[in-house]
Amino acid sequence: MSAAHTTLRPLMSRKSGALQGRISVPGDKSISHRALILGALAQGKTEIAGLLEAEDILATAGALKQLGAQIEKTGECWVVTGSGLGGLSEPEAALDFGNSGTGARLMMGIVTGHPLRAVFTGDASLQKRPMGRVLDPLKKMGLAVEEKDRNTLPLTLLGASNIVPIRYRLPVPSAQVKSAILLAGLLAPGRTTVIEAEKTRDHTERMVTYFGGSIVTREGAEGLEISLEGQTSLEGGPVSVPGDPSSAAFLVAAAILCEGSAIVIENVLINPTRTGFYATLLEMGADIAFTNERDVSGETVADIKVRSSRLKAVRVPAARAPWMIDEYPILSVLAAFAEGETVMEGLSELRVKESDRLAAIVSGLRACRVEAKADGDNLHVRGARQVSGGATVTAQMDHRIAMSFLILGLAADRPVIIDDATMIATSFPEFRRLVEKLGGSFSEPDPLSPHREKFA
Repeated sequence: MSAAHTTLRPLMSRKSGALQGRISVPGDKSISHRALILGALAQGKTEIAGLLEAEDILATAGALKQLGAQIEKTGECWVVTGSGLGGLSEPEAALDFGNSGTGARLMMGIVTGHPLRAVFTGDASLQKRPMGRVLDPLKKMGLAVEEKDRNTLPLTLLGASNIVPIRYRLPVPSAQVKSAILLAGLLAPGRTTVIEAEKTRDHTERMVTYFGGSIVTREGAEGLEISLEGQTSLEGGPVSVPGDPSSAAFLVAAAILCEGSAIVIENVLINPTRTGFYATLLEMGADIAFTNERDVSGETVADIKVRSSRLKAVRVPAARAPWMIDEYPILSVLAAFAEGETVMEGLSELRVKESDRLAAIVSGLRACRVEAKADGDNLHVRGARQVSGGATVTAQMDHRIAMSFLILGLAADRPVIIDDATMIATSFPEFRRLVEKLGGSFSEPDPLSPHREKFA
């Protein structure tokens, strides 16, 4: 959806009893994007099981179809019939990525290596998010942008058939920028190299290798060097998408906070670049265990056992941020119930997400009578075993802010209302159903309640 929606759908959570059960979460969002994209660039058919059927992923599928890729759902699988490297064609209409920054940025890399003109757009939230960091290296490879003085959507991009490989050092850690460069490099002759001072999530490297591409990773003088050999044919095949650890994080948090809970979440991705949240929870004293580890389509997955736990405050170093950037909103909720002051360092990236997440977290926690402040790029949360709640929190069109404060309401003394739950569908459309299946309690608030003025 490219236009901001005007009908708000508030949702309320209230104190819950013990959560119990064994469930699975939908497929990982990052891997789902990449499976569709690489399937479209590969030869032959790619059958994807477990694809996340959320708005962000469907936006990427829609954009690929506009570029000429054949994508259809057959039974429980999504089938992508690829046309090989360079086989995409010019779209007749603008590519609308809705709220998906990942989809837009990765697809910029793909368009770079095709001689076509494409307009990229998205909803009101996405149109505020910066694209300069990904456009700058892609321009060095041969991408042209008609809007010379702007780096936010909508943008008109002009790809080329004669792009050049580059050697590029990331100025800040970003898996999206790295991936866009590598995806463009698939279509460039020779070797494209990305250098990162801090390792970021490596799903693109793993999946390109799984599809038969050539990537070598080594430690260099400037940092980790990821080198891709361009114009190497990719071959389609079966892909199984594991459960999204960022989605699982909300259910893990709910079980930790609701007294007497014991749940198992099956088939969750535990890629080492995505487990910073879980490492932090173990430091805080959470009762979590990983069982039945196994490899699936080039990734490591496991089942996660969680029991309710008393948490203690910790200091989360900035170096961990790239491995858990999406989990800070729900970690801040857990910190609200932990004994002592939790300090989360190096969170500048949170200011350029779907909302200014750092500001949204502080505002929401304070509304729930939790002591919280942002000190530069650091977040301080002083926790207590009991949290008042009893607030209406503005989600700011941000799915992770909405879900995080709904989880807070499951353990707070008084209910918590989110002013709009619509955006949850962008990444985790089954969030409410799964929490309620475990025993959590959500409801639509009475529009005539004292909170009604918030929904105007």
